[in-house]
Amino acid sequence: MSDNKKQERDFTPEVDALLPEAASLAKSCKLQPAIDKLLVLEKQTRNAADLSSTTRLVKAIVEHCYEARDFDSLNANVSLLSKKHGQLKAAVQAIVELVMGWLEDVKKSAGTEKWLELVQTLRGVTEGKIFLETPRARVTLLLAHYHESLAGGPSNSATYKEQMQTACELLSDLQVETYSSMDRREKTEFILEQMRLLIVVARLKDAELDKNGKGVLGGGETEWVKVRVGGRKINEEFLKEKENEDLKLKYYDLMIQHALHGSAYLDVAKYYYKVWETPSIKEDTTEQGKAALEHIVYYIVLASHSNEQSDMLHHLFADPALVKLELHYNLVKCFTTRELMRWPGIETIYGEFLRKTSVFSSEKQWEDLHTRVIEHNVRVVAQYYTRITLPRLTSLLDLNQKQTEETIARLVVAGTIWARIDRPAGIVNFRNQRSPEDVMNDWSSDMQKLLGVVEKTWMGMNAAQAAQSRVKV
Repeated sequence: MSDNKKQERDFTPEVDALLPEAASLAKSCKLQPAIDKLLVLEKQTRNAADLSSTTRLVKAIVEHCYEARDFDSLNANVSLLSKKHGQLKAAVQAIVELVMGWLEDVKKSAGTEKWLELVQTLRGVTEGKIFLETPRARVTLLLAHYHESLAGGPSNSATYKEQMQTACELLSDLQVETYSSMDRREKTEFILEQMRLLIVVARLKDAELDKNGKGVLGGGETEWVKVRVGGRKINEEFLKEKENEDLKLKYYDLMIQHALHGSAYLDVAKYYYKVWETPSIKEDTTEQGKAALEHIVYYIVLASHSNEQSDMLHHLFADPALVKLELHYNLVKCFTTRELMRWPGIETIYGEFLRKTSVFSSEKQWEDLHTRVIEHNVRVVAQYYTRITLPRLTSLLDLNQKQTEETIARLVVAGTIWARIDRPAGIVNFRNQRSPEDVMNDWSSDMQKLLGVVEKTWMGMNAAQAAQSRVKV
């Protein structure tokens, strides 16, 4: 196929004369004779590279088939015309765009079966053609939604799983991020739809894996990885534009689902923060805005301690919007204050409210919150104590000795604290034994500071004496 060949002749007069004749034959129920006449002239215009005439003829052929409701002939001629030797790209593109405009009407008037045949014809015509990549993507999306509609019924049924898998595979084959002919918004919508279907399939596979046994490798991990890859294809700066707020909210909803799968609570909190920053959400202080801010609090306190987590926690605590949520404000205050949080007290104050939320209704999240409270208490103890007995530490943490040792070991491995447990003596050391070099370095630093203070004091005394002597004179 090529449009580079120079036009050798203009067949406009011949086409003008033939089109009414062919239309008259088609209306007289002589569809095939009409098509045959048009095909004869189409060959001449194609060989002469007369793009305008060829386009008019091929469009007339498919229009006559459509108007006669002869869908078998329509499918056959669409395929035939696209495969003609030396067929012009623009002519094929015109056919595809014309037929795509009829899909909805075909589905309503002729039924799903004829619609499906036409969709498959269009997919066959557009396959492997770069100049038809956008129409192919749009037709494939329609087909994917069709398979998704067939998946109605229980989510654990074989039909549901099969149809959703088919829909997911159809869309996953499209690398729309490389399409130059597709506008940015449509491209983003396609990627988000790919991510949505991948998440559905991933959860189906995970559920099947849980049923068969946790020790089995596989599940939906492949799909979860693809979701993450798809998320990286989205330009977040593009989502910040006001007209793209709907895409932004959909994107972060999908990313939240992905992060929750891996219990990446800090990522979830960051995604909810992006949602909360959206003007339409932030202005809605009663429902969506309030819900987003509450979820930021829930997931930031659930996240493991790190510099990033601590920084985000303190910024959130300083935000005036949080003061309006008294209970959430006090919960964040507990984690930003260097004081012990006794778990029984936390359960009494916050337990009844938190357990009613969708986040902490899960036992896993509730246990994770307990773990974060314990870790906070260990960090507080490590700041105020050089060494402490194990019985005293276990009473402060409201744990038994084994749980206390496991918690300390986990925090030491994570690099959060430095600690050593002397089991025979029953003592935990929170300060590393210092080398002579460290002691000398600190002594040298202290001496420099002392000499600086002495020099500053001496200069101040001299200035005062000089001032006093001038007064006496």
